[in-house]
Amino acid sequence: MSEKSGLKVSFVTITEDQEGQRIDNFLVTHLKGVPKSAVYKILRKGEVRVNKKRVKPVYRLQPNDQVRIPPIKVAEREEFVPRNLDKISALEDAIIFEDNYLIVINKPSGMAVHGGSGLSYGLIEALRVLRPDEKNLELVHRLDRDTSGCLLISKRRSILKGLHEQLREKTMEKNYWALVNGQWAAKLKNVTEPLRKNTLQSGERVVRVDEEQGKPSHTRFRVLERFSDCTLVQASPVTGRTHQIRVHTQCKGHPIACDDKYGDQVFDAKMRSRGLSRLFLHAHDLRFLHPKTETTLHVEAPLDKALENCLKTLKEE
Repeated sequence: MSEKSGLKVSFVTITEDQEGQRIDNFLVTHLKGVPKSAVYKILRKGEVRVNKKRVKPVYRLQPNDQVRIPPIKVAEREEFVPRNLDKISALEDAIIFEDNYLIVINKPSGMAVHGGSGLSYGLIEALRVLRPDEKNLELVHRLDRDTSGCLLISKRRSILKGLHEQLREKTMEKNYWALVNGQWAAKLKNVTEPLRKNTLQSGERVVRVDEEQGKPSHTRFRVLERFSDCTLVQASPVTGRTHQIRVHTQCKGHPIACDDKYGDQVFDAKMRSRGLSRLFLHAHDLRFLHPKTETTLHVEAPLDKALENCLKTLKEE
């Protein structure tokens, strides 16, 4: 983005990477710290001009558009100062793939993908510290805080759009490894129970199977390895509902090991006695079409030591 600022107004020249973005969404992102109500007010009053003309909030930007932005007070934002620099610098070693357009990182268990809910920072904020020159880092999808594995981050808005399209069209393949209670039946290859988010009185959000009001949900399963009292399965979500794999395994009577929200306490106690202290759910690999090079990328995230040691213990029993 090229930009020149004066004392009263600023002018922004739209690049190809910003093509197709609505002017209201562009301004909300560009004017961080400005309330949305103020953004719509300057649009309504005609103070924002594109190529010297008034535009409506739904106007979609084109390359080389000149956007005039009036003087507007931006709230002072506290700059994110990372406290745990060791934890952030360790993320550098967790990067599986990186080019000029995207990053695939092996997200550690226990790290949220973004700040909020009492967290000062998450993985995306940490990555922005590691890559200060990358101004457009965005999460392509999300992983639960306790889930580890492949997480995709875009460096350009056009790449984000292309990858989101693959998610919508269900052409991106995501495979997870999960250790579940009991013996998963080989014939149980598809789970399609509809899921609905619920908020408990405590404020905690949980997902339940709801045949009447739940959203259509689909996970494919196959057995990878069997142990005496548990099964390692591959779970491939076709839809992307919150906690989908965790609830789909639970509703079939095979909750995931050490799942503090949907798990089985007796099974979890057994797994802890074998040294497992985290949710055994890992985004093992991703397969997708690179939006820029148009080549198929297949990336795998190795299991961390906690999951590796757990499987080793089970095999030795």
